[in-house]
Amino acid sequence: MDRKKELKQLYKETEIEAGVFQIKNNANQKVFVGSTRNFKTLNGVKFSLETGVYISAQLQEDWKAFGKEAFQIDILETLKKKDSPYFNEKEALAELENKWLEKLQPYGDRGYNSKKPA
Repeated sequence: MDRKKELKQLYKETEIEAGVFQIKNNANQKVFVGSTRNFKTLNGVKFSLETGVYISAQLQEDWKAFGKEAFQIDILETLKKKDSPYFNEKEALAELENKWLEKLQPYGDRGYNSKKPA
């Protein structure tokens, strides 16, 4: 029982990291770029895909067609948090995600993202 308490405490003490990730289909090279305020939630992303309820319908269809073995999830960049009272994590994360969307252009035949209106 002590081991369980120890693991729980270790989990609580682990720093929460935010950043940008990609889900890559190795069969057709299409990618989905997303961001999260907590990388621990990537297990939830996998769970959503495995249960058929992920937010990207096209990615969900390919997950079902190709199988989970065809996909990999990678962290593209971790958000560097600033110790400033004016630092807005949500805005900084959106900027970081936009940087990667611009760089990878995961739209149409290249990916699963939808272009956001300007």
